[in-house]
Amino acid sequence: MSTCKAVRVHAAGGPEVLKYDDIDVSDPAPGEIRIRHTAIGLNFIDVYMRTGLYPLPPLPTTIGMEGAGVVDALGDGVTGLNVGDRVAYASQPPGAYAQLRNLAAERVVKVPDAIDDKTVAAMMLQGLTAQYLLRQTYRVQPGDTILMHAAAGGVGLIVCQWAKHLGATVIGTVGSAEKAELAKAHGCDHAILYRDKNFKDEVMALTEGRGVNVVYDSIGKDTFMDSLACLKKRGTMVTYGNASGPVDPFQPAVLGKMGSLYLTRPTLFDYIAERENLVAMADELFDMVSSGVVKIEVHQEYPLSETAQAHMDLEARKTTGSTVLIP
Repeated sequence: MSTCKAVRVHAAGGPEVLKYDDIDVSDPAPGEIRIRHTAIGLNFIDVYMRTGLYPLPPLPTTIGMEGAGVVDALGDGVTGLNVGDRVAYASQPPGAYAQLRNLAAERVVKVPDAIDDKTVAAMMLQGLTAQYLLRQTYRVQPGDTILMHAAAGGVGLIVCQWAKHLGATVIGTVGSAEKAELAKAHGCDHAILYRDKNFKDEVMALTEGRGVNVVYDSIGKDTFMDSLACLKKRGTMVTYGNASGPVDPFQPAVLGKMGSLYLTRPTLFDYIAERENLVAMADELFDMVSSGVVKIEVHQEYPLSETAQAHMDLEARKTTGSTVLIP
């Protein structure tokens, strides 16, 4: 048994429900490892859990879905890992907002020497999300045109770079001129300031009325119907987040009327449920980062004790790129 600091949710609600607590961490069970975190990733899914939009375990509970660190202890039966190995993960169950945690060994991957701890902590959930969006949910081909909402965010900057590498034309939506320049510096060909212009009209003008092959939408309610209207016939709508709230119910026949569209609502954890898929996806992501094709932008760091402030800044859209918490 070990004692450490952790940030726990004591009731569903705003950032004020996050408390910096002392917790006990048991020795790892068979098949588990204990990780001593060196950096922890901050993601919008953490907000969804804090607010209760996504179900929480019994309270109080530690949230957080990704982290990096070193193996601190091994449970019985664990092979292929040693105490002191550098590892990273993006995985259920929640529990990353802590100095120490136990996790199934099959959920972690070893970190290449070429990638530092803060970078890997910031890239696992967002980078693996970018991998499945671009390479599996809709496999982007040279000559495709894509629309990426929140193009200056953590997933957005990765997708812009990776999609450009794949030969796509990238249209992104952003909230400020500063974010537009950031997105353009990372491969976004056209950055639309959605507060100033109607993004649907801009997309149709940029594509000469043809629309895009795929829309990647993590915003949800506020953008959903206009995102559908940006698609070519038989285009693909990928809704993978709810930053503005859940999408309102609608009739599936709408997809037919708008051009026989495809609609999917993927989640990362289905794509990485099998270890061989997790390892293959992580290997491709690590290759993209190690080679310099994708640069991970860690623009914000907060001490773990200031996680509530990090949540406030994330929800206020004050952050760009990726954010890490330092235990």
